[in-house]
Amino acid sequence: MSQESLEPAEEFVAPAAEADENGTAVEAPDVSATEGEDVAADQDAQPEADEDAEVDPVEEFKAELRRVPGDWYVIHSYAGYENRVKVNLENRTQSLNMEDYIFQVEVPMEEVTEIKNAQKKVVRRVRIPGYVLVRMDLTDESWGAVRHTPGVTGFVGHTHQPVPLTFDEVFSMLAPSLAPKPEAAKSSKPAAGAIEVDFTVGESVTVTDGPFETLPATISEINAEGQKLKVLVSIFGRETPVELSFNQVAKI
Repeated sequence: MSQESLEPAEEFVAPAAEADENGTAVEAPDVSATEGEDVAADQDAQPEADEDAEVDPVEEFKAELRRVPGDWYVIHSYAGYENRVKVNLENRTQSLNMEDYIFQVEVPMEEVTEIKNAQKKVVRRVRIPGYVLVRMDLTDESWGAVRHTPGVTGFVGHTHQPVPLTFDEVFSMLAPSLAPKPEAAKSSKPAAGAIEVDFTVGESVTVTDGPFETLPATISEINAEGQKLKVLVSIFGRETPVELSFNQVAKI
């Protein structure tokens, strides 16, 4: 056995502490501890970054509108048959194998508050009666498939060369159905929508509650937001203005 093989292996020696200008020993920084703190700080900051990156549904919808293929066109339909036309056109698109040309059919809707017989309820209705939106690539074949769908009376614009809607027009027709952002829903009251009042100025009603109960009255003003009416009640042969709530009168 050779002498080299009997020599002990060299031991690892930690680097000596460095000395400053005055000869005082200075310990090397603990790099591993610093790196660990940086990683922990990055992990703590990650949830905040995720919260800040929450997607705005309105901007997301705009991006989707720009990304999808085809142009949006408006077609006429019989009033009250808009949803039936939508179903007819979707079925016709499949039966004629036109999915590569006719992509989407929409009936713009809105929610409104209706008040009838002193009862308020939110209803969903067609926003533009008699019209349906179609996203499509316009060709002779796709034009014919849409035009000859039962319930469709024609395209809006030129008969054979309809003009597509602009981006802003499409957004304004379809965006109102979007739900509000979660933060807005928590911090504010839900949107009530347009209030549709089942009363008209000059209409005769009967007071059903209060000191003038059972007396006839004539509506002179309507406050839709406050759900108040100003009515003229005949008292001792003289018309006197009285403010009442919607639920304090009944239609005659």
